[in-house]
Amino acid sequence: MNWVAVLLTLKLATLVALILLVIGMPLAYWLAFSRFRARFLVEAVVALPLVLPPTVLGFYVLVAIGSRSPIGAWFERTFGHSFAFSFEGLLLASVLYSLPFAVQPFAAAFSSVDRRLLDSSALLGASRLRTFMRVVAPLSLPGIVTGVVLSFAHTVGEFGVVLMVGGNIPGVTRTISVDIYDRVQELDYAGANETALWLLVFSFVVLTAVYAMNRSLWKVWLSR
Repeated sequence: MNWVAVLLTLKLATLVALILLVIGMPLAYWLAFSRFRARFLVEAVVALPLVLPPTVLGFYVLVAIGSRSPIGAWFERTFGHSFAFSFEGLLLASVLYSLPFAVQPFAAAFSSVDRRLLDSSALLGASRLRTFMRVVAPLSLPGIVTGVVLSFAHTVGEFGVVLMVGGNIPGVTRTISVDIYDRVQELDYAGANETALWLLVFSFVVLTAVYAMNRSLWKVWLSR
């Protein structure tokens, strides 16, 4: 087991989940409650990574952050190394690729909140932020948990985007999925099987925990 790749993958997945929690919740709130007529266009953009091949997304991210792009050139001048084929570039690509796995559960949970509760909160003089913190977020907790965990688990299993944007640099961008690919290329099927089995068990445990937690949370809220 390549524990360096394991720790790097867990670090990447944790950061992606935290970033998507911060930027995904406001976006999901807007999608759930906005009356903007062209909202469906934003929804389509958010959902695009679900149907777009990872190599396509990875290619355009690579072009956008390459040394010849304005973003890539600024990053290289500021931090002294290339944005592409770095952990920072890999983090950006992973956030974009896992965006729908966080935003869609968030938005679905927010949309399910009874609008009469929001109207009552407004009539009582509560601000939108206070209403969100005291009404929307607690009632949407199962969806929020699902979005965070799914974005984390999805990042752990990434391959195409990782390889396109991050390459295969040990200790920097070589994640678990890339390590499995390397072992297969080297005909080390025993090592690949060990890592793949670990990843399979991890994914199963995460999904089982999500479903069990959501069921428990719903029981708690319904009993109140």
